[in-house]
Formats: sequence, structure tokens, C-alpha cells
Amino acid sequence: MAAAQTSVSIYGVADMGIVRQDNGGPAGAVWRLDSGMHSGSRIGFRGVEDLGGGLSALFVLENGHNLDAGTAAQGGLLFGRQAWVGLGSAVGTVKFGRQITPIHNALGVIDPMATGLAGDISRIINSYGVRMNNTVNYTLPKLAGISGELAYGLGEVAGDSSASRQIGLALNYTNGPVVAQFAFHEAENPTGTDSARTTLLGGVYNFTVARLHAAYAVNRGLGTLDTRDAMIGASVPFGAHSFMVSYIHKEDKARADADADQINLAYTYALSKRTNLYTSYSRTSNDSVVSYLAARPGATDKVINAGIRHRF
Repeated sequence: MAAAQTSVSIYGVADMGIVRQDNGGPAGAVWRLDSGMHSGSRIGFRGVEDLGGGLSALFVLENGHNLDAGTAAQGGLLFGRQAWVGLGSAVGTVKFGRQITPIHNALGVIDPMATGLAGDISRIINSYGVRMNNTVNYTLPKLAGISGELAYGLGEVAGDSSASRQIGLALNYTNGPVVAQFAFHEAENPTGTDSARTTLLGGVYNFTVARLHAAYAVNRGLGTLDTRDAMIGASVPFGAHSFMVSYIHKEDKARADADADQINLAYTYALSKRTNLYTSYSRTSNDSVVSYLAARPGATDKVINAGIRHRF
């Protein structure tokens, strides 16, 4: 009997462009050559081995990097984006290692900017982690339009299993033009005495000529944290062209004059299935006592960029 072979593929993204940002600081605007403005630049290795009986061994090793300087990014480690091994079968997939949180995967589905470009939804809806270390993740097989995942990140603190622990889950329902998404994330502090909790509900409706996007998140914990995030947006594909727009409002229930608003516009043009040009704009306005993305409370952050992305 011949030994089973692991099939390994190499994939990645090379993304680079020019950005102008003015965050209200005294020095004024800055021009930069930045990497990963549409999608984080990366190189990854993905493998699968058929073990027979419907069981497969799987792994992913994914490195994020900055093309402008050749430095590590998106986790800042050798395989800071993802590093996991697991088993897949008809009843689901179990993965062990550093992985993307279920709530960030959910935002990638409902954000018209796909958590990229200048209007990335996670620039302001940011009470959760993008990645989890020491994680056990169970992903459900898709059944009757329903799929989901459950993740548990061990805190690895001696004597306290809840300290620095993370828990995440997401459920997705897809049926024709409707996509509905629910997600939850909880991150315990290093002492195990409090946690940050985000609950997200969102969806997309495809009208064929355009897609309507919406999301609502509740963030609580860590003492006085009590904010609400609401997003409404649209994406319009037209041949090789795509237009995206979104508006996000962050409301702080615990403090007065602590809200923020973000307006986002983007356009992409596909040169091929793998390569596209893009440009995007985002404006984040802060109330008098907060400084989301800005240099000082009450300031406005404005970002405009243009670049090229190649996926391989």
C-alpha cells in the first residue's frame, strides 16, 4: 500500500500603494508608501493529506509582511497571521494553533470593504481581537445554509484558567440573496477579573445590481466600556468595476461627547482575476473627548490611498 502524500500549495498577496493621512496632529498630513492597504500582504503554505474514511489532516502557515520595508506585519511574527494544524471530516474541522477570530471572519463577510481599504470596519469597531493564540477551533460543516465556528483560546496563566482566555463564536446563514451573520467575542484580562465582550449581528442582501450591507455591535466590559457600533453600506459590482460605500456610527453609552462617525468610499478595477487597482477614502470624526484614529480628542482623521493588489 502506497503511503499517503501531503498536497502543499503556496499562496499569497502582494499589495502596495500610496497613502495620504491627516489625523489632526500639529505636524499636518503625511504621505507614505504603504503595504497591505486593500489586503494584508502575505505568503502562506497550505497543506492537506487524505487519511482515508473521509478524514483529512490539514495545516496552514501564513506570514504577514510589509512590502515597503520587508518587515513582519499582521502579528509581527514569523507566521503571525496564522499557524495551525487540524483534522477535517464530514462532521466538521478541528484546528489547533494561532487563528483568525470568528468575529473578524464574520466582519469580513458583512463589511462592504471586506475589512480592508481606508474604510476598514475594524478601524472603529475594534473591541475584539483579530487573531487568537493557543486556540482550539471547531468549524461546522455547512448544512441547510447554516455554517459556523467555535473558538477557545487558552490564557496559559498558571493557577487561573480564565486569565487572558478568549472565547469566540460565529453563525452564518446563507439562502439565495440573504446572508445573515451573528458573532460573539470575549477576551479576559490578564488577571481574570474582567473581560471585553463584543456581540455582533449583521447581514448582506444581494439585489443583483447592488448589495446592501448592515451591522450592529454591542461592546461591554473592562470596567466602564459600554459602546454601540452601527454600520450601513452598499457595494455595486459593474463588470471589472466595483464601488463601495459605508457609514459607521460609534455611540458611547458611558460617557458624554464621546461618539464618533466614519464615512468610507472605495473603488476597485480588476485588471485580471488576480490583479486589481484600487483607491479609497475614509473620514473619522470624533466628539470632544475621544480620539479614534486621530492625534487628539475632537480631531478628525482623513485617509486617502491608491494602489495595486496581486493575489497568487
